[in-house]
Amino acid sequence: MSDTFSTISTIIKNRRTIKPFMMNGGKIPDEQIKELLELADWAPTHGLTEPWRFTIYTDPTKFCYAHAEMYLTSTPADEFNRGVYDNFFHRGDKVSHVIIAVMQRGNLPKIPAFEEIAATSAAIQNILLGATALGVASFWSTGGMILKPAMKAFLNLRDEDEVMGVLYLGYADEQPQGVRRISLADKVKWMI
Repeated sequence: MSDTFSTISTIIKNRRTIKPFMMNGGKIPDEQIKELLELADWAPTHGLTEPWRFTIYTDPTKFCYAHAEMYLTSTPADEFNRGVYDNFFHRGDKVSHVIIAVMQRGNLPKIPAFEEIAATSAAIQNILLGATALGVASFWSTGGMILKPAMKAFLNLRDEDEVMGVLYLGYADEQPQGVRRISLADKVKWMI
């Protein structure tokens, strides 16, 4: 096994979801965020559409406030939960950067939307793997208002564009261990 394969294998196997409340408030240098975005830009893309787009918040509390307010204004009064609002509002308290990932639909109609989604997902995975290599904690969230029409409106997206999630990046003092509940043998079928 080559050293390169071993390094990549270790990074992939050590990438973990670390929720924002587990982060410690340390600040990631903006230059490292730029390096992660450069990795994202090398994701595979059918037809060279490069559909990934990113909005970066260097002050996560600004996004978290907007997210909480979106929830407040989009939720009927009888369904509003103050605890949910507070969770959205404070999610970025210990986070260094927030990156909103969007699939911007290309102008090649022959490319199916699912391929644009897959390409953007690969770009996001490149960010997550790069973050792991840099010792940066990450959390890819699709909860709350993130996949709702209000978020698309907030980001001024077209109907054919999709919010793929919000990445919360920061530092954490502890690294959770990974598990796989289904054996690889149960996921793979070899045809001979």
